[in-house]
Amino acid sequence: MSGYLCLKLSPPPSPSPPPPSTLSKHHLPLRNTLLGAALSFGLLFSFPSVSALQLPSQPCPHRQPPQETLQTTPEVVTNQGLVEEAWQIVNDTFLDTGRHRWSQDTWQLKREAILSNSIQTRSKAHQIIKRMLSSLGDPYTRFLSPDEFSKMARYDMTGVGINLKEVPDENGNLRLEVLGIILDGPAHSAGVRQGDEILAVNNMEVKGKSAFEVSSLLQGPSGTSVTIQVKHGYCGPVESIEVQRQLVARTPVFYRLEQLDGGVTPVGYIRLKEFNALARKDLVIAMKRLQDMGASYFILDLRDNLGGLVQAGIEIAKLFLNEGDTVIYTVGRDPQLQKAIVSDTSPLIQAPVVVLVNDKTASASEIVASALHDNCRAVLVGKRTYGKGLIQSVFELDDGSGVVITVGKYVTPHHKDINGNGIEPDFQKLPAWDDISQYIKKCSMPQQG
Repeated sequence: MSGYLCLKLSPPPSPSPPPPSTLSKHHLPLRNTLLGAALSFGLLFSFPSVSALQLPSQPCPHRQPPQETLQTTPEVVTNQGLVEEAWQIVNDTFLDTGRHRWSQDTWQLKREAILSNSIQTRSKAHQIIKRMLSSLGDPYTRFLSPDEFSKMARYDMTGVGINLKEVPDENGNLRLEVLGIILDGPAHSAGVRQGDEILAVNNMEVKGKSAFEVSSLLQGPSGTSVTIQVKHGYCGPVESIEVQRQLVARTPVFYRLEQLDGGVTPVGYIRLKEFNALARKDLVIAMKRLQDMGASYFILDLRDNLGGLVQAGIEIAKLFLNEGDTVIYTVGRDPQLQKAIVSDTSPLIQAPVVVLVNDKTASASEIVASALHDNCRAVLVGKRTYGKGLIQSVFELDDGSGVVITVGKYVTPHHKDINGNGIEPDFQKLPAWDDISQYIKKCSMPQQG
């Protein structure tokens, strides 16, 4: 006979609004590879560009000699230039997911109107950018002051203040390049620069490894050191640089073993507060420890989790999925956003999973919930989720401020648009474990493509 299990779980305090999904540095003109990397690695940080970092991507013999392009200091940023930089980012990347019928023609007219008058102060430039972004009618596209931008360091994936992207070379092989770097962060202070190629970490060659794998190698306890071998630019010298880690993220994972059904059923309960740089690593530790303690079922509590690093959410979803399962589909103006993200590993656990959700389960949390649900790995219990299925990139402007731009959206493995719709749970209350197992067995897998 079906029943309901009683589990006392106190919800955490109400969190702040959903953090943006991705962050990267904008160079004019914007390169197509930028958005793919931003999507892959969530929040990416960098500093104002210098011309040496904007060399074209042909083989070295076809480039100008480095001494002809290097500059020792960035150019002074004008107020008009700052506004135009923000305008150009929108022009290159913005995806209108509402009914505002944005077009590049009307956006060009706005540029001409804005730049027809002199902009006397930096404060005025920031105000103009705010109004310009507000006119798009997208609640997630917004301006960040330099102080607001600097606070995003808690999403650093490596602990040394860099983020990486995978770049194909002329032979089609992938190499790892520093896409973003935190100004005055540990790596930047030690001499690593945007555009550098990562060759080795602690004398371990990284050829063939993914950017996420290498980011994990760079992680370690705050205050410890890691040696990074880099090649400066495309044709520059190779150097080994010792960097002291300074990870500012705190663990978002809390777990315990619940004894339900009168002590008969050991259940591993895991609360995940946000998807930051430590989320995946600490979740793996929690799952393994709970398995060792005898957990036969798992509860993943994503209530009030408003998201964070999208890539962390994708990698966490893969922990539960079979190789080849679709995690999520992405849609956007950039060709690199038109793709299916697929699991490439075996699941860490095979036990049935319950995912707890509510109306504040958003963004990366909805990616995890829909991936596990649509691939028949979990049942969803609680309330309909928030419905934030948009992809934001956060671009740093040349004065240290930033803009958050909606560049794409997510579609579940069952081809449902998350944004504005949310995900409907299977149950409002936690059912009996036998009912959970039967529900998962009867689940229908999504069609690929």
